[in-house]
Amino acid sequence: MSFTVAIDGPAAAGKGTVSKAVAAHFGFAHLDTGLLYRAVGAKVIAGAAPVAAALALDPVDLENDALRTPEVAQAASEVAVIPEVREALVAFQRSFAARAGGAVLDGRDIGTVICPKADVKLFVTASAACRAERRFQELVAKGLDVRFETVLADVKERDARDSTRAAAPLVPAEDAVMLDTSDLTVAQAIAAAVDVVAAARR
Repeated sequence: MSFTVAIDGPAAAGKGTVSKAVAAHFGFAHLDTGLLYRAVGAKVIAGAAPVAAALALDPVDLENDALRTPEVAQAASEVAVIPEVREALVAFQRSFAARAGGAVLDGRDIGTVICPKADVKLFVTASAACRAERRFQELVAKGLDVRFETVLADVKERDARDSTRAAAPLVPAEDAVMLDTSDLTVAQAIAAAVDVVAAARR
């Protein structure tokens, strides 16, 4: 039997961490849908046309450590505004969501576009400054030479682009449970999400 959990939210809000933990807790499969767009973005950086890259995407393309760089993140956000790219990736995501045994998908339009009838919808958010600090620390830990001000500007720029794009803008689904992680520890955020899912399964 399928059970779908849709988790949306802006960059560095903690939705990836929460999604992985929820999937592990309940034994569900997990898909970071942002990786699909990052993989397309990486192909575009390498010279491919955006729509062609999306149509040719293979699951093995998601197993690339280089997809986590700031350059690829920016490219992902840029290709994500192209309706034809989004359409090419919808079937992949919906098929994953319908798999037996349960699935957790995290992204920016899961509860609104990909899985509007998901059993559980969460919108994980945090202040721009808080998210920029998390992303800054993450990049520094990887040895990258970055400035906090630059990361904050990137976060705000991406928020604006993601929330105002014509195709599937980043907005909470009307029936989504809001989870603000600004002042929560990782453990608290995960516990709150697990409680929401557990309540829906009763």
